Amino acid sequence: MTLEDLEARIALRAAASPEESYTAKLIARGINKAAQKVGEEATEAVIAAVTGDRAELIKESADLLFHLLVVLRAADIPLSQVMAELDARTVQSGLAEKASRTDQS
Repeated sequence: MTLEDLEARIALRAAASPEESYTAKLIARGINKAAQKVGEEATEAVIAAVTGDRAELIKESADLLFHLLVVLRAADIPLSQVMAELDARTVQSGLAEKASRTDQS
């Protein structure tokens, strides 16, 4: 499965009834709830990473990617725009890009 495959699957499920689809139900609850799920899954992935739980990190990473794509869907942002942003960032090294920021964050 690719991220594009997952994005397409999320689009199909988002079009279903919230009574029949977790994805549709999450989107119907609003972007704030979907974004909260991204935060929860990110935290769980971090915990799995720092505790060295490889199997859990794989599972939580899958949850994180899924919920992030749900948020993108709710925000009407296609994955292709995120991928284009990543592509644009490869023009220079990450260290050079970070050094060029005025706020240094």
